[in-house]
Amino acid sequence: MKFLGIDIGTSGSRAIVIDEKGKIVASANAAHEDFASPQIGWAEQNPDDWWRACSEVIAEVLQTVKAEEIGAISFSGQMHGSVFLDESDKVIRPALLWCDQRTEKQCLEITEKIGKEKLIQLVCNPAITGFTFPKLLWLRENEPNNWAKVRTVLLPKDYIRLKLSGDKASDVADSSGTLLFDVQNRKWSGEMLSNFGIDEKILPKVYESIEITGVVSEAAANETGLKAGTSIVAGAGDNAAGAIGMGIVENGKVSATIGTSGVIFAVSDAPRLDLQGRIHTLCHAIPNRWHNTGVTLSAGLSFKWFRENFGNGKSYNELVGEAEKVPSGSDGAIWLPYLMGERTPHLDANARAAFVGITASHTKAHFTRAVLEGVAFSLKDSLEIFKVSGVEISSIRLGGGGAKSALWRQIQADVYGKQCEIIEADEGAAFGAALLAGVGGGAWKTVDEACEKTIKVIETIEPNPESSEKLNQNYETYKLLYPALEKTM
Repeated sequence: MKFLGIDIGTSGSRAIVIDEKGKIVASANAAHEDFASPQIGWAEQNPDDWWRACSEVIAEVLQTVKAEEIGAISFSGQMHGSVFLDESDKVIRPALLWCDQRTEKQCLEITEKIGKEKLIQLVCNPAITGFTFPKLLWLRENEPNNWAKVRTVLLPKDYIRLKLSGDKASDVADSSGTLLFDVQNRKWSGEMLSNFGIDEKILPKVYESIEITGVVSEAAANETGLKAGTSIVAGAGDNAAGAIGMGIVENGKVSATIGTSGVIFAVSDAPRLDLQGRIHTLCHAIPNRWHNTGVTLSAGLSFKWFRENFGNGKSYNELVGEAEKVPSGSDGAIWLPYLMGERTPHLDANARAAFVGITASHTKAHFTRAVLEGVAFSLKDSLEIFKVSGVEISSIRLGGGGAKSALWRQIQADVYGKQCEIIEADEGAAFGAALLAGVGGGAWKTVDEACEKTIKVIETIEPNPESSEKLNQNYETYKLLYPALEKTM
């Protein structure tokens, strides 16, 4: 028996098929063609473009694996997005994405009406522009004709579930990022819904991530080549699914993943709240477990932006090779990675990026290394909050693009001051989704068992004491920069 994991990302969709030992037997990627920013800070995609890409990756893996061999399917996906559907389940308008910043007014309204601390007690998180609920209020206030048509609101991956099975369902981990979910009790928050006049009927039924939500329909089987009746498992948002794919399943386990954004992820056996709202508290993709996340919005995006604008056509590896020749600490050059505003710890959509401490002796290589170090500083901000919250951190498992560069791995170990681990196959959220499909499909009894049998650590990176000391000095300066520059932002 084999298991299919599908990840609906921002830039593309990915499918992975694994066997009962966790070995990848097929994989495929397809880019998303539709992305729009009609105004500064807006970010939208057409959900039917996700379905087009999803159909392509399914067709590709089915060239290697027979449809009847697939025992279950599960999903991961970009979090916080909003898919608005009418009474015929047709898309009303482009989905508003996780990185969309248009809802600052609505977030202020939510916080003022509920109260900052009461809001965190209700849904474990502050009102921030990326989350789903403020997008509903924005649509109601700014596009009343479209709002009048809304009969269903889904998260991105759950639109693909609807297309495959006809079921309007979600999972506790992804739903935790809506600001409408009672994270502590793992259900929709009746108090939030009633306070803002939102009918729960427009929201999907919520399951634990390993539960079966339905089966592939005859129509979807004809369209995709999948076998009708194949079980569909709830799945999880990309943060929780990515953590499953890295084996971050036990209390105190921590990961640092650098993709477009950067995420620090820690597991707990009970919801651990930060009443200042600097970090997120969400349900994990494992029953009776939760997690905290700290988010840097422009992590890998910082390096991508730098390369595209100042790399002179050089590859990432070439730029890193130059940066390796620069001493740790970049001779005092520091990067604030706030290209898209920032979540942790500032919750400021208006935060802006900056290079600071530049002298005539600095070269492009210094700027490159400063970008890598600055992103690590921003993730350390989350780790510092975790420590205050009582999270014990023995080691940190690295993932994403930040785990693929030897220099960036060492920089992270030096900045965090902790042993860092690299796993054998960092396949991201799609792999985590495939493991969830395997648990739901009966290959493993629990997520813990699935991770124990399929995920292996192949490298550990110890912090360099001399470099750590220098980077700690820079980090102390880094922490002073946002307060000093905030008025200019």
